Amino acid sequence: MKRARFADDVCPIARTTDLMGDRWTPLVMREFLVGPRRFDQLQERLGVSRATLSQRLDRLVAEQFLTTVQYQDNPPRHEYVLTDRGLAFWNVLAAMWQFGEDWLFGEFGPKVALEDRETGRRVRVAVVNADTGEPIDLLSVRVGRSKTLPRG
Repeated sequence: MKRARFADDVCPIARTTDLMGDRWTPLVMREFLVGPRRFDQLQERLGVSRATLSQRLDRLVAEQFLTTVQYQDNPPRHEYVLTDRGLAFWNVLAAMWQFGEDWLFGEFGPKVALEDRETGRRVRVAVVNADTGEPIDLLSVRVGRSKTLPRG
Protein backbone atom coordinates (compact mmCIF):
# COMPACT_ATOMS: atom_id res chain seq x y z
CA MET A 1 0.00 0.00 0.00
CA LYS A 2 1.41 3.38 -1.00
CA ARG A 3 1.64 6.01 1.72
CA ALA A 4 -0.47 9.17 1.31
CA ARG A 5 1.63 12.31 0.75
CA PHE A 6 0.85 15.63 2.41
CA ALA A 7 3.75 17.80 1.20
CA ASP A 8 1.38 20.25 -0.53
CA ASP A 9 -1.36 20.29 2.11
CA VAL A 10 -2.47 23.66 3.56
CA CYS A 11 -2.09 22.32 7.13
CA PRO A 12 1.31 22.65 8.86
CA ILE A 13 0.68 19.46 10.84
CA ALA A 14 0.04 17.51 7.63
CA ARG A 15 3.25 18.80 6.04
CA THR A 16 5.30 17.98 9.12
CA THR A 17 3.73 14.51 9.24
CA ASP A 18 4.66 14.02 5.59
CA LEU A 19 8.28 14.59 6.51
CA MET A 20 8.49 13.00 9.97
CA GLY A 21 5.54 10.61 9.95
CA ASP A 22 7.31 7.29 10.15
CA ARG A 23 8.57 5.56 13.25
CA TRP A 24 12.30 6.03 12.58
CA THR A 25 12.75 9.65 11.50
CA PRO A 26 11.87 11.27 14.85
CA LEU A 27 14.14 8.77 16.61
CA VAL A 28 17.00 9.56 14.23
CA MET A 29 16.50 13.25 14.98
CA ARG A 30 16.42 12.52 18.72
CA GLU A 31 19.84 10.91 18.46
CA PHE A 32 21.33 14.00 16.80
CA LEU A 33 20.01 16.15 19.60
CA VAL A 34 21.78 14.01 22.23
CA GLY A 35 25.07 13.20 20.57
CA PRO A 36 25.90 10.70 17.81
CA ARG A 37 26.75 12.13 14.41
CA ARG A 38 28.19 9.21 12.52
CA PHE A 39 26.29 6.53 10.62
CA ASP A 40 27.68 3.55 12.56
CA GLN A 41 27.01 5.22 15.93
CA LEU A 42 23.43 5.95 14.93
CA GLN A 43 22.87 2.47 13.57
CA GLU A 44 24.20 0.88 16.74
CA ARG A 45 22.18 3.07 19.11
CA LEU A 46 18.92 2.74 17.19
CA GLY A 47 19.16 -0.89 16.10
CA VAL A 48 17.70 0.09 12.74
CA SER A 49 18.72 -1.58 9.48
CA ARG A 50 21.47 0.13 7.50
CA ALA A 51 19.13 0.56 4.51
CA THR A 52 16.39 2.20 6.58
CA LEU A 53 18.85 4.51 8.34
CA SER A 54 20.46 5.45 5.04
CA GLN A 55 17.05 6.34 3.55
CA ARG A 56 16.10 8.47 6.56
CA LEU A 57 19.43 10.29 6.62
CA ASP A 58 19.29 10.98 2.88
CA ARG A 59 15.81 12.46 3.27
CA LEU A 60 16.86 14.59 6.27
CA VAL A 61 19.80 15.94 4.26
CA ALA A 62 17.56 16.60 1.23
CA GLU A 63 15.05 18.42 3.47
CA GLN A 64 17.86 20.49 5.05
CA PHE A 65 17.52 19.12 8.59
CA LEU A 66 21.07 17.76 8.38
CA THR A 67 24.20 18.45 6.41
CA THR A 68 27.32 16.34 5.99
CA VAL A 69 30.86 17.29 6.97
CA GLN A 70 33.94 15.29 6.03
CA TYR A 71 35.96 14.24 9.07
CA GLN A 72 38.46 11.89 7.37
CA ASP A 73 40.27 12.09 4.04
CA ASN A 74 41.49 8.58 3.29
CA PRO A 75 39.10 6.90 2.92
CA PRO A 76 36.65 9.80 2.82
CA ARG A 77 34.27 9.69 5.80
CA HIS A 78 31.47 12.05 6.68
CA GLU A 79 29.40 12.81 9.73
CA TYR A 80 26.03 14.49 9.95
CA VAL A 81 25.47 17.89 11.53
CA LEU A 82 22.17 19.54 12.43
CA THR A 83 21.23 22.62 10.43
CA ASP A 84 19.19 25.49 11.87
CA ARG A 85 16.06 23.69 10.64
CA GLY A 86 17.17 20.51 12.37
CA LEU A 87 17.86 22.37 15.61
CA ALA A 88 14.41 23.99 15.42
CA PHE A 89 12.85 20.52 15.27
CA TRP A 90 13.85 20.13 18.93
CA ASN A 91 10.63 21.95 19.87
CA VAL A 92 8.57 19.19 18.23
CA LEU A 93 10.57 16.45 19.92
CA ALA A 94 10.36 18.21 23.28
CA ALA A 95 6.56 18.35 23.03
CA MET A 96 6.52 14.64 22.12
CA TRP A 97 8.82 13.94 25.07
CA GLN A 98 6.51 15.67 27.53
CA PHE A 99 3.42 13.97 26.14
CA GLY A 100 5.10 10.58 26.40
CA GLU A 101 6.31 11.29 29.92
CA ASP A 102 2.86 12.47 31.07
CA TRP A 103 0.68 9.90 29.35
CA LEU A 104 2.60 6.80 28.27
CA PHE A 105 4.35 5.60 31.45
CA GLY A 106 3.05 4.24 34.73
CA GLU A 107 3.29 5.91 38.12
CA PHE A 108 7.10 5.80 38.18
CA GLY A 109 7.56 7.50 34.80
CA PRO A 110 10.39 6.99 32.30
CA LYS A 111 13.95 6.09 33.33
CA VAL A 112 15.30 9.18 31.56
CA ALA A 113 14.40 12.83 32.09
CA LEU A 114 15.14 16.22 30.63
CA GLU A 115 17.37 18.18 33.02
CA ASP A 116 18.60 21.76 33.11
CA ARG A 117 22.30 21.74 32.16
CA GLU A 118 23.27 24.19 34.91
CA THR A 119 21.08 23.18 37.83
CA GLY A 120 20.41 19.53 37.04
CA ARG A 121 16.75 20.08 37.91
CA ARG A 122 14.11 18.28 35.91
CA VAL A 123 12.59 20.28 33.05
CA ARG A 124 8.92 20.13 32.09
CA VAL A 125 8.09 21.20 28.56
CA ALA A 126 5.17 23.53 27.82
CA VAL A 127 3.90 25.02 24.58
CA VAL A 128 3.68 28.80 24.86
CA ASN A 129 2.81 31.73 22.63
CA ALA A 130 6.21 33.06 21.54
CA ASP A 131 4.87 36.64 21.48
CA THR A 132 3.34 36.65 24.96
CA GLY A 133 4.96 33.77 26.82
CA GLU A 134 1.50 32.56 27.83
CA PRO A 135 0.73 28.82 27.73
CA ILE A 136 -1.30 27.61 24.77
CA ASP A 137 -3.99 24.97 25.06
CA LEU A 138 -6.84 23.86 22.85
CA LEU A 139 -9.27 26.30 24.48
CA SER A 140 -7.03 29.33 23.83
CA VAL A 141 -6.53 28.94 20.07
CA ARG A 142 -8.51 28.32 16.92
CA VAL A 143 -7.58 27.60 13.33
CA GLY A 144 -8.26 30.50 11.03
CA ARG A 145 -7.18 31.81 7.68
CA SER A 146 -3.69 33.29 7.81
CA LYS A 147 -3.65 37.09 7.69
CA THR A 148 0.13 37.40 7.49
CA LEU A 149 2.25 38.01 4.43
CA PRO A 150 4.39 35.17 3.11
CA ARG A 151 7.66 34.74 4.99
CA GLY A 152 10.87 35.29 3.18
